[in-house]
Amino acid sequence: MFKDRLRALRKGRHLTLSQLAKGLNKKFHNDKKHLNTSPQIENWERGIRIPPYTEIIKLARYFNVSMDYIAGRSYNDKIDLANLFVGDKTLQFDGKPLSTDDRNEIYEIIRGYLYEKSHPVTKTNGHKRNQKKQTQLNLL
Repeated sequence: MFKDRLRALRKGRHLTLSQLAKGLNKKFHNDKKHLNTSPQIENWERGIRIPPYTEIIKLARYFNVSMDYIAGRSYNDKIDLANLFVGDKTLQFDGKPLSTDDRNEIYEIIRGYLYEKSHPVTKTNGHKRNQKKQTQLNLL
């Protein structure tokens, strides 16, 4: 499962093997003894080799995921967006941090969308009526 998660994370960020190796080396420049290479990462993705613990830590930090996730373990695949927006973690969109106001606005947009989806409205003669009332009128 590790190899699949690693490949999915890399491809999800549209990174080549070489770009990932360079990104890891740049982000963890203090680790001069363990420079990453594209053949090394390719071997991990193909399941030919298993990276040492220190490399898994680097990958998890680089992709901002837990070590459990990158290792393929998953206790709960469900994420409640409401909890995410009100949590204390920094949220980013397209690499830019979201302010508290941004988070609240996005939360309200999603909430409004889901409310409208579960309470459909029809238009008749320019007036909005809920579907139940419209159905009653058609029965007469």
